[in-house]
Amino acid sequence: MSYTKHEYSDGAALAAALADEVASRLAAAIYARDSACIAVSGGSTPKKFFEELSKHELAWDKVKVTLVDERFVPADNERSNHLLVAKHLLVNNAAAATFVPLYYDAPSIEDAAVIATKATAALDKPFDVVILGMGGDGHTASFFPHGNNLEQALDLTGLCRVMTMEAEGAGEERLTFSFSSLSDARFLALHIEGQGKKDVLEKAIAGSDETEMPVRAVLNRAASPLDIYWAP
Repeated sequence: MSYTKHEYSDGAALAAALADEVASRLAAAIYARDSACIAVSGGSTPKKFFEELSKHELAWDKVKVTLVDERFVPADNERSNHLLVAKHLLVNNAAAATFVPLYYDAPSIEDAAVIATKATAALDKPFDVVILGMGGDGHTASFFPHGNNLEQALDLTGLCRVMTMEAEGAGEERLTFSFSSLSDARFLALHIEGQGKKDVLEKAIAGSDETEMPVRAVLNRAASPLDIYWAP
């Protein structure tokens, strides 16, 4: 288990600090390889972080942005992570970035996963930056407790690809990058806020059953060290 905790007084301070760190990582990637790639998560927690990051001065035209996971809903659906990123990250200076979605209008979610895997295959690997979130049930990405494809999704020896996931707590069917696609990011972060999420994290750290709390896979088996960003 290799992780570093960063704690801040409030969400605004966390958002600013995380945006500074991510901008620095993206700038370093652009300097080293003339391109950068970041995979971000949805939910309400990252909005302030997205907005702060979007204001940073970078060669955003050399940055590709994708999602860690996505609901199987169109981009104009209010539950879409694509819509969240479009509204809060792909604005200001970051409007020049290239966005690579996971949702595609296909006959089935399985077909969409195949299309998404092909569409994201050209992204730089490992990702320069991966920002994960965590739910109150201990899920991260769309690795939900007892999800129908959870074992395959968490298999680090499996292919780097976009997979489907259904679970009782997930609501819509989901598209998610496999753990093997995310775990070796050059900067791997978990962004959580609130005492409730801190309690969930402490429970995850104290146990080992990944089917109960899949975030444990990231804590225990990620190829890269994990940076945990938390604020009340």
